[in-house]
Amino acid sequence: MAGEWFVYMVRTAQGALYTGITTDVERRFGEHQAGAPRGARSLWGKGPLELVFRAPAGDRSRASRLEWQIKQWPRARKEALARGEFSLPDDV
Repeated sequence: MAGEWFVYMVRTAQGALYTGITTDVERRFGEHQAGAPRGARSLWGKGPLELVFRAPAGDRSRASRLEWQIKQWPRARKEALARGEFSLPDDV
């Protein structure tokens, strides 16, 4: 059985928010911090990075749907999620 998937958000030094999914948040965040070749290209050279949100998302399919949905949200809603003022939808 595959491990549980997580959705997470990283803040760049300029304040931009990056959303991703993984089965190991600490490992993936470390890859982002290290930059090339394993970190997301959109985060290369944008550090220091800060992990601002993580939540279990079930299987990969649900995690992907949550990631897509979060990426569609306005910045204010993403910031509220990062502050813990908003929770992920259950119906994804």
